[in-house]
Amino acid sequence: MNPKRRTLMALTRRALGGITIGGSAALTLAACGGNEGGSGNGAGKEEITWAVASGWASWNLNTSTGSNSYLQQASTPMNPSGQTGGDFDGNAEYHYDDALFASEPELVSEEPMTVKYVLNEKAQWSDGNPVRVEDFIFHWYSVSGNEDHADQEKALPASTNWGPNVADIVQQDDGSIHVVYIDGYSDPEWLFSPCLYLPSHLADANGFEGWQDDPAVMGEAIAWFEETPPTVGTGPYKPVDAKMGEHIIYEINENYQGSIKPTIKKVTMKVVEGTEAIVTAIRNGEIDGAWPSEFSEEENSKIAEDPAIKTEVYPGSIWLHIDCNTKGLLSDVELRKAVFTAIDSADIVAKNYPESGLEPKGNHFFANASEYYVDYVTPTGQGTGDIAAATAILEAAGYTGIGDALMTPEGEAVKLTFRYGEGDATRTTAGELTQAYLAELGIEVELKSIADGDLGPVLAGADFDLIIFGWSGNAAFTLAPNQYFLSTSESNYGKYESAAADEAIAKVRSTFDIAEAAEFTNAVDEIVVPDAYTLPLFDEPQTYYAVSTVLEGPGANGYSQSGPIWNIREWKTI
Repeated sequence: MNPKRRTLMALTRRALGGITIGGSAALTLAACGGNEGGSGNGAGKEEITWAVASGWASWNLNTSTGSNSYLQQASTPMNPSGQTGGDFDGNAEYHYDDALFASEPELVSEEPMTVKYVLNEKAQWSDGNPVRVEDFIFHWYSVSGNEDHADQEKALPASTNWGPNVADIVQQDDGSIHVVYIDGYSDPEWLFSPCLYLPSHLADANGFEGWQDDPAVMGEAIAWFEETPPTVGTGPYKPVDAKMGEHIIYEINENYQGSIKPTIKKVTMKVVEGTEAIVTAIRNGEIDGAWPSEFSEEENSKIAEDPAIKTEVYPGSIWLHIDCNTKGLLSDVELRKAVFTAIDSADIVAKNYPESGLEPKGNHFFANASEYYVDYVTPTGQGTGDIAAATAILEAAGYTGIGDALMTPEGEAVKLTFRYGEGDATRTTAGELTQAYLAELGIEVELKSIADGDLGPVLAGADFDLIIFGWSGNAAFTLAPNQYFLSTSESNYGKYESAAADEAIAKVRSTFDIAEAAEFTNAVDEIVVPDAYTLPLFDEPQTYYAVSTVLEGPGANGYSQSGPIWNIREWKTI
């Protein structure tokens, strides 16, 4: 385990606030074991293949299209730890990336808030170029949302909850890098702030030398990284071959400066979609492990029968929810309330995980077991499946044809499209159940699947009336209100707008006290829940599979967006 760590005593599991979309609508991965192939002896094996549940449509995690759990997983071997410089282990202890940093980041000033970073003197990209202050600046400009930094039609940042608050990034005479924030800004989770992600020297080398001074050039550089397969990284492995939405193949990064050296000569992160395909692949020895985002009790029981496959069940970092597009028929909050009231969250849990003991979520930001948890959902009636209550809401709002063919007060038929991941049993079941619930109100629901790798474009284009997907995060939570609900957030895919919510969101990171930040976060939930924009369903249980006769190292981690892959630098073949 990386010795560079920090324990978060005040942070509890399910305090979500990550940047990446995860558990998304196209997630399907499960496997069962047998006595063939992948369950065989791994003696002498020098390479591994890890299955990623679905594809991706961009190479740039910073953009609204690229902010995808599958790209996050596939690119973990080459990226800075946690994508931008640090990550959480399975005990919620934060580890900064010692391949990049010589010491833990330091808060050197509260006003203006200033964080000091000391680079590892040998920190470098896999092509031998040094990590530099420009890499910090490039990341800042990518996600600042500032037209003076980058053409926002090209930048399209998935989240602007960090970048706009930075005032400057300056390298000091001693070589340390200071990130200076705007006056009056505070952040109780400053330790986890992003640092660097993309190699700015590649922008310089590929025709974008003026990116620091010309927003148009910066926008083009961001788009170039979105479209161009990666060739360098700072992580333990370097990419040697990559194909959009299909695979990334890695070899050991000989220029890696971390204290724990990688040992596996070749790592392939390969998309394998669909339970049957995964089962076949692991039995044929085509894959050595997987992180199934669809938790299948049936498939897990099969895996448990094979002693050669290691598996653990643990509380995951992904929570499922159903969102509305507030710019179509569902712009009427009363209709949204009726829809969410008719949906039975407990029934969706029971149909998918009958033996799990899972309970529906009542909060968008904290798990039911969190010390900060307050159930704001249940008192509204949302998620209860109460058709009578939903009917009363519609009647009071002037809807007609209830229970037969629902019509708006203006006489328009209420027909909705429900989007879900193709081949994902959990999300498919939730869609079918929602279709049945809403039929009782006279609402016609068309179920429309999302093809592998298309979740990002579907969300970015708001191509849905209702959609089920998941958010993946880590042990931090203060960024989540901004990302999910701020009116101007690029990740607010259903275009929810609330001046009251925006005002409350601004307070969340106005303190250095974690408990007070949690109170402010719950105040946001108290505002947004009655608006029936996002219905939280449940925290998905997670598991992983690893052929124990081949691979040593994967372990349960519900706090990292990379899940069991987070510590791939420590993995070894047997």
